Amino acid sequence: MHRIVLLRHGESAWNRENRFTGWTDVDLSEKGLEEAGKAGEVLRKEGFVFDLAYTSVLKRAIRTLWIALDRMDLMCDPRGELLAPETSATTARSRA
Repeated sequence: MHRIVLLRHGESAWNRENRFTGWTDVDLSEKGLEEAGKAGEVLRKEGFVFDLAYTSVLKRAIRTLWIALDRMDLMCDPRGELLAPETSATTARSRA
């Protein structure tokens, strides 16, 4: 079964100030960093594993993805393809 998970970015500095951000590239606040980490922890505990991730080009969305994936012990390459820890280890060994 295929599933799609939508995750909104964590709180930004402007969200905290109740300002509309639109396409302005505002970074995450401290609370937003914590929210992104908690999202990753929940996804990990629920057993989610992803093959691919898409995000907006704005830093608050990219950083939310990176933090959530880190808490899940996952990582994505610049193309958005996810690398599981065992995949990364296999790639490193094959280059040696």
